[in-house]
Amino acid sequence: MKNLLCVALLIATAVAQAPSHPAPTSSRREKEEVLWQKLEAATRDLDAQLDGVMGVAIEDLTTGNHIFLHADEVLAQASSIKITVLAELYRQAQQGKLKLTDLYTVQASDLVPDSDIMGGLTPGVTRITLRDLATMMVAVSDNSATNVLIDRVGMDNVIAMLDSLNLPHTRLRRKMMDLEAAKHGRENISTPREMMILLEDIYQGKVLNQEMTADFFKLLSTNKSSWIPRDLPAGVKVANKPGALEGVRNDSGIVFVEGRPYVICVMTTFLRNERDGEEAISKISLAAFRMFDRLSRASEYGRVISPGNGSR
Repeated sequence: MKNLLCVALLIATAVAQAPSHPAPTSSRREKEEVLWQKLEAATRDLDAQLDGVMGVAIEDLTTGNHIFLHADEVLAQASSIKITVLAELYRQAQQGKLKLTDLYTVQASDLVPDSDIMGGLTPGVTRITLRDLATMMVAVSDNSATNVLIDRVGMDNVIAMLDSLNLPHTRLRRKMMDLEAAKHGRENISTPREMMILLEDIYQGKVLNQEMTADFFKLLSTNKSSWIPRDLPAGVKVANKPGALEGVRNDSGIVFVEGRPYVICVMTTFLRNERDGEEAISKISLAAFRMFDRLSRASEYGRVISPGNGSR
């Protein structure tokens, strides 16, 4: 018995003298916060370099983390406002007020400038579906197709939908290429935060059912010339709609990084050089993608294993 007590005492002493392994000093969330701070700093640096006004809203759809920069400034939306028209089109289709397969006969009176596809169709003869019109509105920003859809769903109904989502500063106030309305101040407007909320609400199923939500984002992901996806790797799904006016460049959408999708809305105005606004949007988009891509593939300790790489 005495020997057993001595052995136990020796073991206890050895354990007490053994070096301890401290717990991790920070959680994964705290480590991620460092990356968020650096993304925000990079965004502010790009804003400081831009000869113009910029507003930004970025949100992680997994955690709700976000970055806001001048996010409540009311800004002209240009063609980015077409996201609201698309949302109302799908909402009315879900309610049975129309079908996406309903046919429309193109009329000569529909045509306005900058209609890349509609202008080449045969008035009075060509019949296309409402979904085809929506595809033209998104893919090539066809203004004639957009105006037909605005007439079909009703401008007041678009505004009512936005009111139901508590988006008071997002307004469709004129049809495309209505220069007289624009001269009188009836501009299509929103804020980075409100466009972010609209896309988030649609993603979360607050506007459309699961089937309609999936098709909405499939259509909004139609390949297009735009600034959010411009510098991202090929194959990354981006559901977005850019907008351009003189002195204005915008882009709003969702980037579907696997396991870590996020909303990004970058709006620029009062630009001395529109190309500078486009490049600023693309640079912020790339910085955001690089962070979310790492977060989607990293372990708690930040180890990233890319496809095809083994452990070492």
